[in-house]
Amino acid sequence: MTRNTFLPARRRLWKHLWLLASPALLPTVLHAHGDAHAPPTARETVREQTDWGIGAAPAEARRTIEIRMDDRMRFTPDHIEVTEGETLRLRIANRGKKLHELVIGTPKELQAHAELMRKFPNMEHDEPYMAHVGAGRRGEITWTFNRPGDFEFACLIPGHYEAGMRGTLRVIPKP
Repeated sequence: MTRNTFLPARRRLWKHLWLLASPALLPTVLHAHGDAHAPPTARETVREQTDWGIGAAPAEARRTIEIRMDDRMRFTPDHIEVTEGETLRLRIANRGKKLHELVIGTPKELQAHAELMRKFPNMEHDEPYMAHVGAGRRGEITWTFNRPGDFEFACLIPGHYEAGMRGTLRVIPKP
């Protein structure tokens, strides 16, 4: 039986070419990710329960809160109160010249995520409780706060959390 040595050699060649080309393609792939996430109406609503609530569709929101963020590393407002079971639409405007994000979570979860972001600053992540907002752009989160407690929201881009870019979120138990 004769063995076709050309085919395995060609596969090895393509494998080596791919490995050589990968670093050259990386900036293109990273640029394609950018900060231009699909608008919330085009995204599929992910409904995974967390300690601080669950994702919701924009049409489910009964109240909208406008949140501004900028390069002073601050959110305005930096404190939000909501009643357990309430669904909010958070409209987030980045008035700065840098990329910022708003991530909701427990203080412990946000601290751990901030540490991970320091180690892997280009890590891609997209969850329904976070919005990555480019300079001069807007983002949106629609969330049902179905668990009472004290939570936070923060920008976890390396250095931003440490500079104090965070706020508090209190979910008051239903009466």
